[in-house]
Amino acid sequence: MACFIAESAFAGAWTRGKGGWYHQVTGNYYTADESFNNDGDKVNFGDNGEFTDKNVSYYLEYGLLDNLTATGSWSYKWLESENDYIINETNGLSDLEVGLKYQLFPTGSGGICSFQTLVKIPEAYDEDEAVPLGNSQYDYEFRLLYGQSLYPHIPGYFNTEAGYRFRAEAPADELKYLVEFGVDFTKQVYGRVKLDGTLGMDNADDISAMSNNPTASYDYDLGKLDVALGWKLLKEWGMELGYRPEIYGKNTAAGVNWSLSLIYQLE
Repeated sequence: MACFIAESAFAGAWTRGKGGWYHQVTGNYYTADESFNNDGDKVNFGDNGEFTDKNVSYYLEYGLLDNLTATGSWSYKWLESENDYIINETNGLSDLEVGLKYQLFPTGSGGICSFQTLVKIPEAYDEDEAVPLGNSQYDYEFRLLYGQSLYPHIPGYFNTEAGYRFRAEAPADELKYLVEFGVDFTKQVYGRVKLDGTLGMDNADDISAMSNNPTASYDYDLGKLDVALGWKLLKEWGMELGYRPEIYGKNTAAGVNWSLSLIYQLE
């Protein structure tokens, strides 16, 4: 059961065994020509505008102890914001996120409860870029996670998460929520679907602040449907194809992300 969870989900409530590694390198292509307005309706960008975010991201997990895992993620982005009159471009490293996940206790029958902390560090880029690579402020997140194996009924798992992100300076704080389901179709092929949501707390200092990056909003709501299909190529290697449309929200971009990931893990 533990092997199934480790191979099918890189996140969730489960921690890595002591000395275990997980590496995921992902190529992403995100595009949007619409945004969610303050009423939650989709509207086109003005002047036939379009925003694209092409990036390569790296995600890491390392088992410090059997019940304590260190996490980290970083990405290099190529951003472009264009309309009928102008094209703005920026490329560079984005926010670094580092965290710890601690397994609180098992709940019996294959369940697990964990606590996770995360810090977002915005020191790798200039906040005055033509298309900002982020909001240039620190974030601090705390999250509770619950995972449940569905074995032996089906070779799958269920995971749910709830957390709060404190955003320093002007942007609004955020309530985070996530519901996830994964299943092995065969010994080599698995699938995963999750709803990943953000609810803005309406406490931004300056909600009028805008930039050429419509995904770097100060105060917004957003729901993303994340669908992935994975292949276990070898014992340590895997690959995933992902599709992530943004299905509801307020005051942010309404786009779609396609991704291809290469995974290496060592338990």
